[in-house]
Amino acid sequence: MRVIFMGSPEFAVPALRAIAARHRVVAVYCQPPRPAQRGQKETPCPVHRAALELGLPVRTPARLRHATEEQAAFAALEADVAVVAAYGLILPRPMLEAPRRGCLNIHASLLPRWRGAAPIQAAILHGDAESGVTIMRMEEGLDTGPILLAEAMPLHPRITTPELTRALAELGARLILRALDEDPPPRPQPAEGVTYAPRLTKADGRLLWQQPAIALERRVRAMNPWPGAFFLAGEERIRLHDAIAEAAPAAAEPGQLLAPDLVACGEGALRLLRLQRPGRAVLEAAAFLRGYALPPRLS
Repeated sequence: MRVIFMGSPEFAVPALRAIAARHRVVAVYCQPPRPAQRGQKETPCPVHRAALELGLPVRTPARLRHATEEQAAFAALEADVAVVAAYGLILPRPMLEAPRRGCLNIHASLLPRWRGAAPIQAAILHGDAESGVTIMRMEEGLDTGPILLAEAMPLHPRITTPELTRALAELGARLILRALDEDPPPRPQPAEGVTYAPRLTKADGRLLWQQPAIALERRVRAMNPWPGAFFLAGEERIRLHDAIAEAAPAAAEPGQLLAPDLVACGEGALRLLRLQRPGRAVLEAAAFLRGYALPPRLS
């Protein structure tokens, strides 16, 4: 089968490798190389690097809408199907309709729950008991297309975004092979239970102590590694890499230190486990607090 693969982050790499082992990948589309790390060197994305390792042709258009030459080049590949996994660009109608079997999306949620750009983080942030992968036939709406396959997996209560991303990436690779081999009949998404997971911003990492401790613990796990959970200690921004919600030993104002590593919240308290000052290493709380005393009140 002639397949076009479209994806960018690490989440998409297992699917690319699985498809390339079974089918002919005629082109890989991904985001253009971007400046990264301290030297701001142009760095290809994970899918780009994997495609080069596999000897596959790579295209990195900056845009697709109104890019008639790109759309024509896509159609000229005469693909049987295009597989999309966290690509990063919206496909215009001519591209959605070009492959014989259309464009299939590997979406990291159980649609229609968590349509949008950040379904993995949303599932953790909202304390979902399960997540999963949906293989969907794409249409012009935001993750509204019919479902071909879906499989759920339970979430353990301390799961982080990197852990869930890896698990769903492997599940997605397995499901997309089934979808390509079996060509299951599509079924419409349910009209009920639609939720949205918008694209994250740096502000999403801010910890607001007025919230319940369990909500803040989830935010720490969901925002790891980006944008990263943080709070203010005076004028200094402290990154929090791990924390756990506990019962508050005494009534206190949100943000008040109940112990050197325990902060009162709107409900309960948050135990700080791993912290980082700007430009410094990540430290366990005991080591961090030996060299830096948090103020009595955090914001």
